[in-house]
Amino acid sequence: MRVPLSWLREHAPVPADATAEDVLATLVQVGLEEEDVHRPADELHGPVVVGQVLSKEPETHSNGKTVNWCTVRVVPEGRQQTLTGKGIDPSGVQGVICGAHNFEVGDKVVVTLPGAVLPGNFRISARKTYGHTSAGMIASVRELGIGEDHDGILVLSTLGLDPEIGTDALELLGLHDEAAEINVTPDRGYAFSVRGVAREYCHAVHQPFTDPAEAVSARVPAPTAGGFPVTVDDAAPIHGNPGCTRFVARTVTGIDATAPTPPWMSARLRLAGIRSISLPVDISNYVMLEFGQPLHFYDLGALDGGLTVRRAAAGETLTTLDGKQRALDPEDLLITDGSGPIGLAGVMGGATTEVSDGTADVLVEAARFDEVSVARTTRRHRLPSEASKRFERGVDPQIAPVAAQRAVELLVELAGGTAGPEVTDVDATTAPEPIELPWDYAGRRVGVDYTAEQVVSVLTELGAQVETTDEGWRVVPPSWRTDLVAKEDLVEEIARLVGYDTIPSRLPVAPPGRGLTPEQQARKRVADALAAAGLTEVLAYPFVSQADNELWGAPEPGAPVLSVKLANPISEAQGMLRVSLLPGLLEVLRRNTSRGFRDLALYEVGRVFRPVQQLVTRTLPPLGAHPGQEVLEELETGIPVQPRHLAAVFAGRDAAESPWVTPRPVDWQDALDAARLAGEVLGVELTVRQGTHQAFHPGRTAVLSAPDGTPLGYAGELHPQLVAAQDLPARTVAMELNLSSLIDAEVDVVQARPISGYPAATQDVALVVEDSVPAAELRAALEEGAGELLEDVRVFDVYRGAGIEPGRKSVALALRFRAPDRTLTADEASAAREAAVAVAAERHGAVLRG
Repeated sequence: MRVPLSWLREHAPVPADATAEDVLATLVQVGLEEEDVHRPADELHGPVVVGQVLSKEPETHSNGKTVNWCTVRVVPEGRQQTLTGKGIDPSGVQGVICGAHNFEVGDKVVVTLPGAVLPGNFRISARKTYGHTSAGMIASVRELGIGEDHDGILVLSTLGLDPEIGTDALELLGLHDEAAEINVTPDRGYAFSVRGVAREYCHAVHQPFTDPAEAVSARVPAPTAGGFPVTVDDAAPIHGNPGCTRFVARTVTGIDATAPTPPWMSARLRLAGIRSISLPVDISNYVMLEFGQPLHFYDLGALDGGLTVRRAAAGETLTTLDGKQRALDPEDLLITDGSGPIGLAGVMGGATTEVSDGTADVLVEAARFDEVSVARTTRRHRLPSEASKRFERGVDPQIAPVAAQRAVELLVELAGGTAGPEVTDVDATTAPEPIELPWDYAGRRVGVDYTAEQVVSVLTELGAQVETTDEGWRVVPPSWRTDLVAKEDLVEEIARLVGYDTIPSRLPVAPPGRGLTPEQQARKRVADALAAAGLTEVLAYPFVSQADNELWGAPEPGAPVLSVKLANPISEAQGMLRVSLLPGLLEVLRRNTSRGFRDLALYEVGRVFRPVQQLVTRTLPPLGAHPGQEVLEELETGIPVQPRHLAAVFAGRDAAESPWVTPRPVDWQDALDAARLAGEVLGVELTVRQGTHQAFHPGRTAVLSAPDGTPLGYAGELHPQLVAAQDLPARTVAMELNLSSLIDAEVDVVQARPISGYPAATQDVALVVEDSVPAAELRAALEEGAGELLEDVRVFDVYRGAGIEPGRKSVALALRFRAPDRTLTADEASAAREAAVAVAAERHGAVLRG
């Protein structure tokens, strides 16, 4: 919200010498966020004055262009020129070349004299051009930075102005004013108006506030029985809240829609960030900025009968003011007449009833529309507007008749209209609910001992009605504070207006027995271990395509993968919630490699979304009330399963090259090691076997399982075709685990084995088995057969070739034996080795290699 200081001073005690920065510093004290400062004079410097055209001589030059050689008086006749500078004629008459033709001799215009600086650092000086010395420039609105029109120069009479020659044009056009811009949070919709910001300023400086709406309210006529016909018929309210709770309609006849907008109004609108369009449109925008109540003007002659506020019917369309035809949704709230839809309520009007230069009679609408209804329509049609911005945040339900009266008065005063005697006010608003505030509640919540006088003073200053009760106070919030619905809201206001600086800056003592849950501790241990191992944690977007989900969500191509579709995705190409972390991680990897990073090890811990059945959209319960157990259970059925996963990707080399380090390319073992590290941290030994997955290399894929056989994920090298299609580094490897299931498999207590002080006995064995026997299964058979004396078994070689039959392989393993209470003899170690080999022979047909 941009607030011109000249406007704010009309309603708040802003010092005459205060700058926009000073105003922002004051507003910050009451919790409003500063955004920016807008000061036209920073880019526009004088001398810029009012001049009168004395002569205009068209000249056509060899380039085919016709320009005007003009003389312009910039000092009243008979007075001396007081400005000095190179190029300023002491006589008060300047010679100027002008390429525009929309003016005549005698017109008063804006003249920028030598020494002036226009927006864009365009400096004016006397210069030789078209055979003359042009000492200045007759300016257009775009050159002055006050509009986009560059077709011709600004003739002041078109603004209804007839100032004295030599008048400071910057002052005349309001260009010495400045604006303070604040960020209005969704709960502070009342601050989307000069009225609301002025109230907050008064709170900050502890001065009484005089509401500008009160003076206008005293002039609002009572509703009449024969007012313009308006019907509100909302057959499908959202969450049970009617789409329109108030609709005020007033008529003004005989206006001159082509009358110029006064410079003071157009200057304020411009500083507030709204372009001046025409007098009726400017009046509606001006009142909206002043009171926060959006208005809409209809061409009364274009209306077909009365107005009806209703929901859209199937198949209806509407051409809005931006010229686009829009297919309407049954949730859209419409303004209609006998011809059909003529406006999207609270968002944008229709083209058929637009006020034009030929409009003589106007119907003024000031209504209050439901926040959710307007917000959904705005997003559905991607049609944000200044009106919808305010309706979405809540508009004062009692300001509508005041805003309508203010608009009527301005149309009468500036456009020469006549106010109609009919007044329509369809009012279904309800008074704010009282809030019970216990005596010491604010102090207990904030930690400050607020006195009863402070509490009552703040709440009264807000505009609330405060009644003392036996337990505390009964507070009725003001109509413009639709966000005050609970006692916690009142406490926030008390803390804000008494001052955040009064809140003690001491950290609370954490109660005993609190901290991270066991699951949170487990996740943290896993994340810390991977980071310590040299991986970098990243957070990728959870939005993916259905093709990504089908690729990563099932090991075999063509298997059905249920996905959660987003109702309003950021991109149609990424309209699903992920079922795997790897699509997002690979996108991060691809983005980093495209920027020159080659050796990467990335990991992410995050949720995936795996619906176990087709989900349906549930109707959300109404706000402000506990939904009840049955409603919660129904909502729960519409929520997909959301386990946490752990994924990692590797590309490039395992270390940076240096004189003492020879890096190696990463391979599938790095991905497998990362998965095993996660398991070791949690005390879970992963079972690894060779498997397949459509996204991984056919022969370099490991399937990972918990000790009880629960599948946990995959690790290995990505499929070469996938790597090429997605422009990934060659031989990219990855792993993904269901971290939630891995944590469930975590043992409660890890039994530490005592360290034996006796020496180990090591024996090697080479077993010949079928090529299809995984080395891991052979290793498991040896562990089972060797018994308790076996401390470790490790595969150190796999051989195929001369001396080994085709289709078979030799697997060499190192077995380490140790007893906790004695030194093993060679016979004991050999006996354990032979027992291990016997189990391997029985289970896999293993024979000792000769």
